[in-house]
Amino acid sequence: MIKVTLPDGAVKEVSKGTTPFEVAQSISEGLARNVISASYNQKTIETSTPLETDGMLTLYTWNDDEGKKAFWHSSAHLLAQAIEQLYPGVNLTIGPAIEQGFYYDIDFKEHAISEKDFAAIEKRALEIAREKHEFKMRSVSKADALDFYKTQDNLFKVELIENLTDGDITFCDHSNFTDLCRGGHLPNTGFIKAFKLLSIAGAYWRGDENKPQLTRVYGISFPKQKELTQYLERIEEAKKRDHRKLGKELELFTFSPKVGQGLPLWLPKGAALRERLETFLKKAQKEAGYEMVVTPHIGQKELYVTSGHYAKYGEDSFQPIHTPKEDEEFLLKPMNCPHHCEIYKHSPSSYKDLPKRFAEFGTVYRYEQSGELHGLTRVRGFTQDDAHIFCTQDQLLEEFENVIDLTLYVLGSLGFEDFTAQVSVRDPHKPEKYIGEVANWEKAEEAIITAAKNKGLTYVIEEGEAAFYGPKLDFMIKDALGRKWQLGTIQVDYNLPERFDLQYKGSDNENHRPVMIHRAPFGSLERFIALLLEHTGGNFPLWLIPVQAIVLPISEKHEKYAEKVLKSLENHEIRGLIDARNETVGKKIREAEMKKVPLMIVVGEQEENANQISVRKHGGESLGSMDIESFAEIINEEIKQTLKSFK
Repeated sequence: MIKVTLPDGAVKEVSKGTTPFEVAQSISEGLARNVISASYNQKTIETSTPLETDGMLTLYTWNDDEGKKAFWHSSAHLLAQAIEQLYPGVNLTIGPAIEQGFYYDIDFKEHAISEKDFAAIEKRALEIAREKHEFKMRSVSKADALDFYKTQDNLFKVELIENLTDGDITFCDHSNFTDLCRGGHLPNTGFIKAFKLLSIAGAYWRGDENKPQLTRVYGISFPKQKELTQYLERIEEAKKRDHRKLGKELELFTFSPKVGQGLPLWLPKGAALRERLETFLKKAQKEAGYEMVVTPHIGQKELYVTSGHYAKYGEDSFQPIHTPKEDEEFLLKPMNCPHHCEIYKHSPSSYKDLPKRFAEFGTVYRYEQSGELHGLTRVRGFTQDDAHIFCTQDQLLEEFENVIDLTLYVLGSLGFEDFTAQVSVRDPHKPEKYIGEVANWEKAEEAIITAAKNKGLTYVIEEGEAAFYGPKLDFMIKDALGRKWQLGTIQVDYNLPERFDLQYKGSDNENHRPVMIHRAPFGSLERFIALLLEHTGGNFPLWLIPVQAIVLPISEKHEKYAEKVLKSLENHEIRGLIDARNETVGKKIREAEMKKVPLMIVVGEQEENANQISVRKHGGESLGSMDIESFAEIINEEIKQTLKSFK
């Protein structure tokens, strides 16, 4: 007999060799019908894998992220099998599950594939699925694995196997199909009831531009057709909300091939929007005791060698800038924190001076691969709302909790209220990914978890998601379409103070090392604005939107009164403009609706005689006639309720 511990702490004694599926059956038939995959002692296994030792068992269904991962990874096998049957001789490479669905990278050789071929591939995949083939894992020697793929002339799989350790290589079989795989599958293909291919794209083998280009086929699958239908409806809504489309329509930003890929150009309305976001956060930061600093866009290479960023991110950075001076090299700034460490270091500090809170809207640069660039969400130059707090160990918990308060205030003011906090810690099995002493990591992780508990946050712990210099608290936001995004991060760092030899004089008159907190409620302004655009569909909060009201004179003879109304709006600090074109009011309203202007002010003879305005909200609701003062009061009260003081 062995002891199997479940996530709720319950312990089941079962015979050695019992499978996760059989454990699920012993709990309930309903669970057994729905269990997709499992992990044992934190290792992914199949539901048919015999359990041989005592351990911790977690069972996953479609409702779990790990369950979806197994579902979509299994679907990638199904896609590969269908394509092999329809396009003989292709070379398969890798096919992982991703956040929404899966993809497979394939060398189609002489075959050509386009979206018009999707229907045939989907049909074949569903035919295979209905046959309910079991997924079966088996161990293979390295020699046999190499022979299998050399026979197929698949040098991509051969390259993968050559980098694996003999004894750790496994194949997955279903039906007459075999693939190199580490595991994590459905019990059988019959679980897949809905299957849809989404797109194709080019992808370099292993992400290397110097290696062969493959065809990446994206797809998604579901256990019910209804869920696929709902997903496709969300996709259509997402297309309407695409920040690249809305950014163009609202005249916020653009890109220029002459300036360079991934380097956004902010148009006047977009620049004004950015400025309002910055002003909003600067005000809250000032109330919270931050001081603004400014650092240059470049730094000597040695600065980033000291911080560790060059070793970790050197390949993702722009190439060094060589000056006329021999052996002098500069880098475009990939991070603001090394510069802030030097600001802290410029003058001696006492424990009485701490905490020190330095904030900056600092632009940083990273050389993202061209194929990974995407609108504002993946760029090569972006501005972080960065701040770094230098404090004593005794101040750490209070300072971290204060940053949580600030982050919640920022997200709440912008309508991001559905979120989960993620405590991102190191992977203890991969110490080479991190710098610093284990004891400091443990203190930092404990402080973050304690702060999350004290603030009543719903949080999950994710191993392996920490920054290389310290653990962090990430805010995982769910947007209006149900998509999850990481917005806002807070990190505890014992390592950079050590690497930069930062000190303060303690009450004992001895030198001590400060603790460093990194924080960015927005993350980056570019990505934040992109997600805000898609979350709101371009209907920004009233305090933030570039044009709050547009004045629409009925005819040319009412333009002078329209100018008087606009002047009154400006006196009440309401952002507006006049549409004095020789068009009908109906057409002007339709175009104002398209541009997401929240309030439309119609003025004609009746309004001018009464010294009033007629107000229409975006979406069609009429607020009727009123004077300017009443209108201004409505707007300013709404903004006041949204933007209550941080403190």
